[in-house]
Amino acid sequence: MTIEIRVPTLAESVVEATVGQWLKQAGDTVSAGEALVELETDKVNLEVSAEQAGVLVTISAPEGADVVVGDLLGMLDPSGDVAAPSAPSTSTTAPSVPTPPAPPVAPVPAVDVASASTTEEKATPVAKKVAQAHGVDLAQVSYSGSRITKDDVRSHVTQQQVAPVPAPPPIPTAPPAPVPQTPALSAKPVAPPASSVKQPASHPVFELADRGREERVRLSRRRQTIAKRLVEAQQTAAMLTTFNEIDMSAVMDIRKRRKENFVDKHGVRLGFMSFFVKAVVSALKAFPPVNASIDGSDVIYKQYYDIGIAVGAKEGLVVPVLRDADRRNFAQIEGGIVELANRAKDGSLSLADLQGGTFTVTNGGVFGSMLSTPILNPPQVGILGLHKIEQRPIALNGEVVIRPMMYVALSYDHRIIDGREAVQFLVHIKSLMEDPETMLLEG
Repeated sequence: MTIEIRVPTLAESVVEATVGQWLKQAGDTVSAGEALVELETDKVNLEVSAEQAGVLVTISAPEGADVVVGDLLGMLDPSGDVAAPSAPSTSTTAPSVPTPPAPPVAPVPAVDVASASTTEEKATPVAKKVAQAHGVDLAQVSYSGSRITKDDVRSHVTQQQVAPVPAPPPIPTAPPAPVPQTPALSAKPVAPPASSVKQPASHPVFELADRGREERVRLSRRRQTIAKRLVEAQQTAAMLTTFNEIDMSAVMDIRKRRKENFVDKHGVRLGFMSFFVKAVVSALKAFPPVNASIDGSDVIYKQYYDIGIAVGAKEGLVVPVLRDADRRNFAQIEGGIVELANRAKDGSLSLADLQGGTFTVTNGGVFGSMLSTPILNPPQVGILGLHKIEQRPIALNGEVVIRPMMYVALSYDHRIIDGREAVQFLVHIKSLMEDPETMLLEG
């Protein structure tokens, strides 16, 4: 009796996925709990495993197919029986033909099996698929994270394609046959036919070969969802952005004085994000609507503070959630952010890591952004954008001084947050960041 392999329940608000890669093929023997197929969702990739040991009989949803929860992916036979291919008929005996001797085979260089196995383990399933499609040896692929991703493989393929290829040796050709000489009929030059005269083009002519410089790649499910959600956020929310600037002198002074002791004691670097997360939590407590969400005609006020930290991964932006940020100290915040960022880069985030955030912080300053208007992450109604710290002249106590300044931006849903609250929210964060000892006193 066969067992149906169906799309499992994915996560809250996630009902659709794309079949990314079949890790087993029809006819393969599998063990209980062994991964069969990888599904791509709008947030993370997940694997569907075999409930029992047996043989994968059929594959119903091919790679690239869009599926929803409950759709049939394939069939598994726990008995381990699989139909064997029928043997060719031998009713008619064909006359035997002498087989010519096989040409000598060049010796095959030995392969370091241990090295190849280690490299395979470091590659994601999608990276293995792309490498197989392009005939790439994963041991030759360079990667910066903890695992080889499909983008690393594609980058390797691109580098190989642009590398200069040596020209093949010329093929000797027979000399042309002699042409019999004929007497000239006339010494008068003959004009070439009109069709052979090259006319100057009035505009550039692009050869069809130029099309080879284009590549059509389907958007990943995550990128499609990002695009859809960003458009929806602007169409459904009354989004507005307010700005302010922060003198980062005090925070930078604390980091300079405490960073070595902080690392020695906690094993993690003291960054700016822990200060901002602390300031954000304090501001959210002071202005509850910014930590709320809208559900139809109701407003849901949340008494917990799960802060989303936007991370730019290779496959697209993800926003893992730092749970209960209000209960964490500086070291726990820094450690939690580092862990989420590393898992985002190597693709090991789970769906639970991306759900339930109440407010988001995004730091475009790490990429050099000076000013931006961040887009809301529904159903959240507020997002704080951080930017690059720049030495700028400011007026302080009647004098012009140079200070490390950062622009900050708060995008908010005007349906439940008034402009006054939004401005005061940013002023609250500004006052805490310019006097960070207040956060230490408040705990």
